[in-house]
Amino acid sequence: MTDRRVRGLRSLVRGRSGIVRDSPERSMDPRSAGDKPIPPRSHIIDNAIYVNGCRSATPESLREALESLKNTPGSMAWIGFYRPEDAVILNVAEKFDLHELAVEDAIVAHQRPKADRYGDTLFVVLRPARYLDEVEEVDFGELHVFVGHNFVVTVRHSEAPDLSQVRSRMQDDPELLGQGPQAVLYAILDAVVDGYAPVVAGLQNDIDEIEVQVFGNEPGVSRRIYELSREVIEFQRATQPLLGMIEGFIAGAVKYGVDEELQRYLRDVADHTITVGERVSGFRQMLHDILVVNSTMVAQAQNEHMTNLTEASNAQNEEVKRISAWAAILFAPTLVGTIYGMNFDVMPELHWAWGYPFAVLLMAGVCTTLYLVFKRRDWL
Repeated sequence: MTDRRVRGLRSLVRGRSGIVRDSPERSMDPRSAGDKPIPPRSHIIDNAIYVNGCRSATPESLREALESLKNTPGSMAWIGFYRPEDAVILNVAEKFDLHELAVEDAIVAHQRPKADRYGDTLFVVLRPARYLDEVEEVDFGELHVFVGHNFVVTVRHSEAPDLSQVRSRMQDDPELLGQGPQAVLYAILDAVVDGYAPVVAGLQNDIDEIEVQVFGNEPGVSRRIYELSREVIEFQRATQPLLGMIEGFIAGAVKYGVDEELQRYLRDVADHTITVGERVSGFRQMLHDILVVNSTMVAQAQNEHMTNLTEASNAQNEEVKRISAWAAILFAPTLVGTIYGMNFDVMPELHWAWGYPFAVLLMAGVCTTLYLVFKRRDWL
């Protein structure tokens, strides 16, 4: 790597204040914003030299690993890092002459899944995922893989996948591991894709629970649908580019001397990737349909509520009309009785012999007339 590239990468690593910035995974996952910073360290999980698929040495540093590669013909180095500091990635770039653009992506992180080739080095970005049963959420990580003609460097920023299991499985199969860095890349791809299976199962279980909540009219289900939709979209972003990436590896297998048996394994990983992609697409459609059904049911519930309010208002109006009608009917005799109940000596018809019968008949006639009028208008 030229001095200009080294200086450019060092300026990228350091912020404007001259302080080494946070590790890449902190910018990748918004949920880790409140985590405590990880103290600086090399973060080397495993450092091994393999010859013909068998582990021949375990160097304690990058310098020793490079010396072993130079002194052992036909050897391969597999170095694994877990959440390394930016300065560590820069040191790896200098030792293995990695391209500055690939190193920049590894430092900045938060990359989409992709595969870029820089000369003899292949740079692969993967987005592993795991399902957290306790909180019923999907935790996404990021994994960077540098593949050269005689080395593999993995930079892991998340708990998944457990590459120690991948390494152990490959060491148990020296024939497969003896095929070189391409075999290691296959094993990592296989582990990432296999890790999607529990996520798919967890999302399916969440969707089943949401369906029960929707038809049970449970409150807060709309928020859960929205949150799960975001996780499914993020999951689709992590898995969708994988198929094209693997198909590209298969298409270039002959050019880069990939063994035919390894090509079959890659096709198997591609089949699993297609299955995951189809399930994720189905999840998006299911959540869309569930959201439509939930919106319809909410609208129906609102309509029923409005209908009940309208019926109650109508019933109240009927009662008001009845009360008003009887009040009007009773008002007539009250008016007549009130007038002739005044204590005045000089009043018309006060000493008339037929005054009382006439007043009674007048009150009865007015009440009867009002009753018939209100009855005809359905107020009574």
